[in-house]
Amino acid sequence: MRRTAVALSSAAAAGEAPPNPVTYLTDDEKMLVETVRAFSLTHVVPRSRQMDEEGKMDPVVLKEAFAAGLMGIETPADLEGGGMSFFSSILAIEELARHDPAVSVTVDVQNTLVNNIFFNFANDAQRRKYLPKLAKDTVGCFCLTEAGSGSDAFALNTKAEKKGSKWVINGSKLYITNGGWAGIFLVMATVDPSKGYKGITCFVVDSSETPGVSVVRTENKLGIRASSTAELRLENVEVPEENVIGEVGKGYKIAINILNEGRIGIGAQMLGIAQGSLDIVMPYLFQRKQFGKFIGDFQGMQMQYAECAMELHAARLMVYNASRKKQNNEMFIQDAAMAKYFASVVAEKTASRAVEWAGGVGFMKDFGLERFYRDAKIGAIYEGTSIIQLQTIAKMIKAQYDKSSSPSGASH
Repeated sequence: MRRTAVALSSAAAAGEAPPNPVTYLTDDEKMLVETVRAFSLTHVVPRSRQMDEEGKMDPVVLKEAFAAGLMGIETPADLEGGGMSFFSSILAIEELARHDPAVSVTVDVQNTLVNNIFFNFANDAQRRKYLPKLAKDTVGCFCLTEAGSGSDAFALNTKAEKKGSKWVINGSKLYITNGGWAGIFLVMATVDPSKGYKGITCFVVDSSETPGVSVVRTENKLGIRASSTAELRLENVEVPEENVIGEVGKGYKIAINILNEGRIGIGAQMLGIAQGSLDIVMPYLFQRKQFGKFIGDFQGMQMQYAECAMELHAARLMVYNASRKKQNNEMFIQDAAMAKYFASVVAEKTASRAVEWAGGVGFMKDFGLERFYRDAKIGAIYEGTSIIQLQTIAKMIKAQYDKSSSPSGASH
């Protein structure tokens, strides 16, 4: 302990910079947030209410998202992307959700799920073929969930059968984000049902190269209504052997790993929802008077918005920390589950409180709060329900204490 303190003191004396706080942003990261804010205010906010009411995204928003580089934030520059970090993607997702959570999740899935599968598991030829498309003009989707699966994610009925040099895929997928307008589908299918999850394999299906993927319907949702959530049917979809991502039978590992990363993205979306709710309601609290004083100056109100602001700050620290740990190749699974769970709780609570604080006007669509209230609910459901997050956290905590039960491993 003393040697550590001396070492730290020596480093400080030598003029070494102290560690940055987890919320520290570089100039490039600040510029990214400002760029996303400008994009949102220019192209998204003027269309948000109509998109929410119609339950579909204006094609202009998608077009401009590609033009702004938001669909390939981490993709290397030589593959038409932004060449930025995973943390940069998280910042963009948060800022987008502050204005429109439906647009945020569209960008989130493209970056944290689809692109990251190519970064982490695809070979060089696959990355060079598909990442430029995903960065420039093609939406991708991650096809795991089926009617018989959900929290039991690997109870799959979609099958892939080897015929000569090709795989033929048949089945259906449910609640697929971005499914309605995707051109590239990352499909989880079983090649051998007798092997259970060890038979699951990840395939790339490019609709510009092979027919057979159709949209059965686009869901009519409570929240994030402008995003595409679709049921897909795959009928005799033929793909070559080179369209297998990773190894045959190892798709479950890809799914588990990528969902852990995706949970950080959902946490960021929830931060944006909570922040967006406060952005709308807080000015109102100091415009409206009751009993001769601003409603924001009543002590009962102060206690509530102070609590929400504090919890949002804590959630942001958790999401940013999980993101930075993932980016640094540190163990982050428990952090991601905690961040996703807590940020979802904070978003739902803050959006609900904000509606109450605004009173009658908060209940009206024109004010904008009710959309955040509806959008917040999905945080407890997708990319692993809140109960699944708690189970994950509990398993990891138990494992930590199991390891420390022996005298040689005891540590507190």
